[in-house]
Amino acid sequence: MTQRIAEGVLLVAHGTVTNLDEMEGFLNAIRRGRAPSRELVDEMCHRYRAIGGSPLLDTTHRQAEALGQRLGRPVLIGMKFSEPTVERALAEADQLGLTRLVVLPMAPYSVESYFEEVRLRRKAMRAGADSDPLILKCVRSFGSHPGLVKAHAGLIRRVASEAIVAGASVVLSAHSLPMQVIEKGDRYGIETKQSAEAIAREMGTLVELAYQSQGADGGRWLGPDLDEVVTRLAAAGQRRVVVAPFGFLCDHVETLFDLDIELKARADSLQLELCRVPTLGLEPALIEVLASVVEQALGDARSAAANQEKI
Repeated sequence: MTQRIAEGVLLVAHGTVTNLDEMEGFLNAIRRGRAPSRELVDEMCHRYRAIGGSPLLDTTHRQAEALGQRLGRPVLIGMKFSEPTVERALAEADQLGLTRLVVLPMAPYSVESYFEEVRLRRKAMRAGADSDPLILKCVRSFGSHPGLVKAHAGLIRRVASEAIVAGASVVLSAHSLPMQVIEKGDRYGIETKQSAEAIAREMGTLVELAYQSQGADGGRWLGPDLDEVVTRLAAAGQRRVVVAPFGFLCDHVETLFDLDIELKARADSLQLELCRVPTLGLEPALIEVLASVVEQALGDARSAAANQEKI
């Protein structure tokens, strides 16, 4: 008799703080145990205060709720660097009796690295156990999923069509990554470029790809830098710029501060009219894409299991 498989989803996001007293520990986790300077802690606290706190955790909960309703399956959430942790979500999966868990990173261009993080944490939780009743399955990379491309293009048109018709340049932004990571073979730069090109084709317009929110430790980061791109456009005589942070699936400090406050001030100094497109957040089109990639992963897992039974 075939054992019943109970399936669920683990939605994994970067994390945030809900209390500024947590900031030092949060940054320490992001920096993998390297203590942040007092200046960095103070600066990040300033940024969170300036935006009135990050909505990332609330939005992620609401995305999970919408996806769970769409799939009819439990959708758990775990943050890489804050509460609720990945370990807590994995423990909840055990309590629910799940035997197959699809890992869905809310970072469409870093799917493999997020999955590896979850896999290693699960391995540590099960250290010493002979086997694990919970099978982890990762979604495929989905940054260039046709539905996601259409969703980004549709939102840009909806928000910025007037500016685009008036001749504004369209800049698509994603989080930067240290070049040492790229040079070790990470596909992030390739995948963001492919996605930006697909969005441009869907829109039928030229776009610029830029990277933002470099880390505080200096060194070489993936570019071109967003500030440099906007400065170059202004120098070339452009007076309107549309910025769409397609690399993020919900608004948080790196859009609400880095774009709406920091970049806006820079644009004003350059006499540029800035139109900022929001992230997809709770757009129904995004929830459909997430459901699609989860269902594909479940289908892959079932096929693999059926083939294994035949052997």
